[in-house]
Amino acid sequence: MQQIMPLVPIGLFFVVLLLVSYVVSYQANRATSFKKEYFLGSQNLGGVVLAMTLVATYGSVSSFVSGPGVAWNLGLGWVVFAAPQIITGFLILGVVGKRLTILAHRTESLTVIDLLFERFQSRLVAILMALMLIIFFLAMIVGQFIGGAQIFAGLTDIDYSLGLVIFALVTVLYSSGGFRAVAITDAICAVLMLTGMFILGYVIVRDGGGLAHIMQSLAEVNIDEATGISRNLEYNAGGALPLGLLFSAWILVGFATVGLPQSLVRCMSYKSSRELHKAMVIATIICGALMIGMTMLGVFARAVVTDLPKGGTDAVIPTLIAHKMHPLVAGVTILGPLAATMSTVSSLLIASASAIIRDLFKALRPQTAAESDAGSGAGAGAGAGASAVADAVKPALSYHEKIIIKGTTLVMGLIAITLALFPLDIVVWVNLFAFGGLESAFVWPVVLGLFWRKFNTCGVLTSLLAALGVYTVCSVFKLSLLSCHAIVPSLIAGLIGAVIGTWLGAHVLGQRMPRRIHDIFFPHRPWTD
Repeated sequence: MQQIMPLVPIGLFFVVLLLVSYVVSYQANRATSFKKEYFLGSQNLGGVVLAMTLVATYGSVSSFVSGPGVAWNLGLGWVVFAAPQIITGFLILGVVGKRLTILAHRTESLTVIDLLFERFQSRLVAILMALMLIIFFLAMIVGQFIGGAQIFAGLTDIDYSLGLVIFALVTVLYSSGGFRAVAITDAICAVLMLTGMFILGYVIVRDGGGLAHIMQSLAEVNIDEATGISRNLEYNAGGALPLGLLFSAWILVGFATVGLPQSLVRCMSYKSSRELHKAMVIATIICGALMIGMTMLGVFARAVVTDLPKGGTDAVIPTLIAHKMHPLVAGVTILGPLAATMSTVSSLLIASASAIIRDLFKALRPQTAAESDAGSGAGAGAGAGASAVADAVKPALSYHEKIIIKGTTLVMGLIAITLALFPLDIVVWVNLFAFGGLESAFVWPVVLGLFWRKFNTCGVLTSLLAALGVYTVCSVFKLSLLSCHAIVPSLIAGLIGAVIGTWLGAHVLGQRMPRRIHDIFFPHRPWTD
């Protein structure tokens, strides 16, 4: 009975997710533009759902397990490292949100790479970006599946493989319902993440004897011999977190998050500026509460879980849930990390499917893709009246094409499940590498592509090569610039590559932005040939 009770709230949670997906998927099949509905939710999300799906997508299993576990070990210094995550929602929506949506409407783009293809008119850029997105996303999905399945199996005593299949299949099935299904379920997941955090916080404070006793307990352990002060209370964890690394956090989990495609696509999905502004406020509050709150709870957990668990720092929070809570309450609390994992995976799956169906297909066969868009009611370039007439005579997207689109999401999920069934230590490192790799690949193409008129195809390719090259070398050979994370030299190299490549493209290769593209992306600036 003790082992079954945690499964009750988990089972109800899974059923709700599948029901929501079924209802939303049924509505998507009846939408005028199936592709636009499936990949962007018809671009009419409200502010609350937009904020929740952005936060839930950004939060992952590491936000509930790995991060608090490291905080248990390093103390308040890790809270300093995690602090830049507060700005994520405000930054992404505020810096690129409105411009992405405006341009998405002008170009009828359904994905970030779709928009970059329209900006640079380069198949090579679109293909390379799509391939990197698919590879990095697949690695991240596998890592999320492994982490989520280990928590699920560990707290319910279910075999790892069986727990993985149940947990992952539910995620894959509801993700196949499309963007709106993912956004709505993300909102549910965000609420459960907050609920799990508050329950966990109550248990830690209760069993730790109150905040005063918890802080006293922290001050008495992990003493730094040089200062005589507990490393748990030092901003740099006794030297374990040098200033260069703390500065890197503002790049890695702060400013560079504007290059994460799974977050950027949400900037293309809201219905009005008012909803965008509402989402900026809500996302900042919720993201700050979750990221800082969970990290602080990891520090406080040192007063409750006094010895390092057998499974290492990643086992701190699961151990606390399993041994300090009633089984039914534990089942409710575990929904927090499970929801964080599932919301991240669902967003990655939709983005991966769009990269295959939309981006690669469009880059390799643009004429066929354009005809398919016309058939789905997503054609561009006509006025409102002409578009209405054209939609009346265009054939609807066929049943088989809808199956292919949904099937691609399922296949990507099944591939990730298969890889996760045989977890290797290298997967963890690939997952960590993928996060920074996505930022290295997408930050400058997105930011400079949206705001720098002279940026050209040569600049994109040079920036891409420089950023990923430096990031790979620094990550593989453990090279460090002033103790900074590899993302810092990577982005510096990418920016230098972008400037040099743009100059070469303009003065050596003679690359010029066509007047048509200029009028779409920079209509308020004078045209210069």
